[in-house]
Amino acid sequence: MIALAKRFGDLTYGNAILMLTLTTLFWGGNTVAGRLAVGEVSPMMVVFLRWVIVAAIMLPLQGKNIRREWPLIRPYFPYMLLMAIFGFVAFNTLFYIAATETTAVNLGIIQGSMPILVLIGSVIAFGAKVRFLQVLGILLTLAGVTLIAAQGKLEVLLALAVNPGDGIMLIACVLYSGYTLALRNRPQISPLTFFAVLSGISALAAVPGLFYEISAGSAQWPGLKGWLVVLYISFFPSFLAQITFMRGVELIGPARAGVFINLVPIFAAILAVSILGEDFQWHHGTALVLVLGGIWLSERKAAA
Repeated sequence: MIALAKRFGDLTYGNAILMLTLTTLFWGGNTVAGRLAVGEVSPMMVVFLRWVIVAAIMLPLQGKNIRREWPLIRPYFPYMLLMAIFGFVAFNTLFYIAATETTAVNLGIIQGSMPILVLIGSVIAFGAKVRFLQVLGILLTLAGVTLIAAQGKLEVLLALAVNPGDGIMLIACVLYSGYTLALRNRPQISPLTFFAVLSGISALAAVPGLFYEISAGSAQWPGLKGWLVVLYISFFPSFLAQITFMRGVELIGPARAGVFINLVPIFAAILAVSILGEDFQWHHGTALVLVLGGIWLSERKAAA
């Protein structure tokens, strides 16, 4: 029985497709969780509790490694502080604020634009070269995001009016794309140790926002349903997804693993329609095709 369980573990943990599919499923589920949190727990409370729970898991597990690798971490600590603030705390705060203003389908499709935002950032920050198909991919993806922001209505686009939630989500994606670019210069320590330190920083960095919510009278402590949402967010999109994603990258490399992020808007749309009963309208389908098509063009050229 033990040998069978070990074999099953080896087959699953050694399967890159399974690891990365689970990652994107958990991340897609985060869009639904964000909507379910509305009215149950306030945005900054979610962010604070999320990272406190993750830090409570990761720091004891990685304590010895953190102490051993601290000489490598210390010079990068200010850099890691900014990464945690913008990539984990600010992104998640804006994500859950956006969830109060827009649908889970929209959140997922806009989140699917991040690979293109990273590509644009690579050009600006590192002078990366792009070719024609990559430019075309950028334009297609931006067209899809614009279609979502305009709610599929020409008059909204002409009036330059944007659904506030969609605009906030786009800003959040820009911040997380900056975090992704910053990973290029992270300290050369084990991924789990790096994640543990960032989770600890994020738990502390979320405190000012929580105090602001409390002082403004908008803080909401979770009830039973709120705690279920917080626990899902903490264990699946935050904790397990990081492990499965890092394992997937370890097995097949970052370039091939990055392509799986394209599944996030698909899972988000499926889960939003099936769990939340949200409408899937023509502009959602069109935007999804544009975003995924744009990313496919960019990845195809990048891999060529």
